[in-house]
Amino acid sequence: MAANGSKNPTRKQLIVSILCKHLSLDHVMKWIEFAESFPADSKACFDVLIKLNEELATKSVLLGNGLRTSEADVIVFSAVHSFVVGLANLDQGKMPHVMRWMDYIQSKEALGDLFGTISLEKPGFEPPLHGAKSAVDSNAKKTVQSTNNAEKSEAPSNLKSGDAKKGDTALQEKKKSVETEAVDKDKTKKAVGDKEAGQEKKKSSETAAVDKDKELSVSLLNIQVGLIRKSWKHPSADSLLVEEIDVGEAKLRQVVSGLAKYCNPDDLTNRRVALIINVKPGKLRDVMSEGLVLCASNEDHTNVEPLLPPEGAKIGERISFSGIDGKPEDVLNPKKKQLEKITPNLFTMTRVCHLQGYTIHDICRAVHIIHS
Repeated sequence: MAANGSKNPTRKQLIVSILCKHLSLDHVMKWIEFAESFPADSKACFDVLIKLNEELATKSVLLGNGLRTSEADVIVFSAVHSFVVGLANLDQGKMPHVMRWMDYIQSKEALGDLFGTISLEKPGFEPPLHGAKSAVDSNAKKTVQSTNNAEKSEAPSNLKSGDAKKGDTALQEKKKSVETEAVDKDKTKKAVGDKEAGQEKKKSSETAAVDKDKELSVSLLNIQVGLIRKSWKHPSADSLLVEEIDVGEAKLRQVVSGLAKYCNPDDLTNRRVALIINVKPGKLRDVMSEGLVLCASNEDHTNVEPLLPPEGAKIGERISFSGIDGKPEDVLNPKKKQLEKITPNLFTMTRVCHLQGYTIHDICRAVHIIHS
């Protein structure tokens, strides 16, 4: 064992192999040779384990046909453990029989503490649904049987042969009627179940579509009219500018924008802009940024400038799209990639900003979010 407490499977594997040779365990020699020749190269290891997976497809352990483990299982486990323990779930899925065997051996022989436990993602199990149908069939048969018994008990014991024959015919017809009724009930239940399942599936699809539309709604963005009070070059990045922007709050917002090669800091001072204020604050090259400036550009992005808010809009006023209602997120969730999903749908034509048919009037050029 190394000084840091980590295990040394190679040494243990060698000790086990020598011990088996010393004890002359001939039936184990095949697997001793397998363990000794197990490659160090990752790809070669994977190919060897795929072949081992094929061999384990029809048995639970390496020797014999039962569940009893042997020296061979312990030897091979010790040889392959260091490679298998680092496999990703996707690679584990390519050798299900090897993973099932490894999990069984480490549990059966209590090798987890010695070598380190291999985590295995085990699939869930759902019982088959055909039992419900069997129960219905069984109930139908019981109904028919109980009807037969009741009818037989009601038949008079002193019937003559002709009357008995008529009685049998009547019983058969009634039995047939009951069976037909039971089958019809089963069909009706199945039809109702199929209809309900279809309605549920349709409802789920509609709910998923509504949720997707919500994720892509521009109403999630809190875009406000801002005024750049001050602008200067970023102290450690030539492509960035830093602006102090007034959006009607008690404190000016500091924003870092990738506008250095397109705009002069002096030209941005006292300019009104459209600012997304509900992005998660974060540092850009060690300078805190608390928003994203919406900008316009030509097709090849050689000319970029901040969007102009609608004429007459007040500082701090929220910009919305005509026809789209909704409350903006308090803070956009970076994990949901909401900005990445919404902004590709923003564009401009003839000095009007569009989002898939909806417009903000008096904003010019193509929409472009500028940040580093």
